[in-house]
Amino acid sequence: MFFPRVVVVASLLFAVGACSPDASKRDPVADAKFQNEKRIGEEDITKKQEHDAEFMVNSAVNGSLELELSKLAQQKATTPAVKDLAMRLVQQHAEMSNALKSLADRKSIVLPTSLGKEQQEQVQKLAGLTGTPFDKQYLDALVEAHKDDVDSFDDMSEDAYDGDIRGFAAKYLPGLKEHLEAAKQAQDQVKDLP
Repeated sequence: MFFPRVVVVASLLFAVGACSPDASKRDPVADAKFQNEKRIGEEDITKKQEHDAEFMVNSAVNGSLELELSKLAQQKATTPAVKDLAMRLVQQHAEMSNALKSLADRKSIVLPTSLGKEQQEQVQKLAGLTGTPFDKQYLDALVEAHKDDVDSFDDMSEDAYDGDIRGFAAKYLPGLKEHLEAAKQAQDQVKDLP
């Protein structure tokens, strides 16, 4: 049976994490990917279905990151446009996250239970900033994350194997495009601030 490199790497990451005395230090993103790949390996599942599961995990991670960063921005942002954007994103990403979790449950896809190490570091880095530097870094992170989201959701709205996952991607794609444009506009407003 063919094992993609991702499965081998995820398996090794999981095995290393499982051997550690403190299992709470395992990366939840790698853990979710491993559990999905293990289930996929045990069932007769196609590459397209594997791609669907990967999309769901990545969407959960990006959505959680954007939600956490926006909650932080609600407290720390100094520019009114940035605070308003953060408030909108918290509400809309929470709704999308709930829909994603419900869909994942119906499809037996495991999602990460918290942010991965890379995303936690990003949140911690932003948490250490204040004032305009915070606003600028927050918006940079949002633009980058939403570019990835828009590309991924656009692809999956047409290419997902599962019709429900295709529908989910198509439903939330316009909102993600709107978030990206709003983040770019806010970026333009703060770029010349000290």
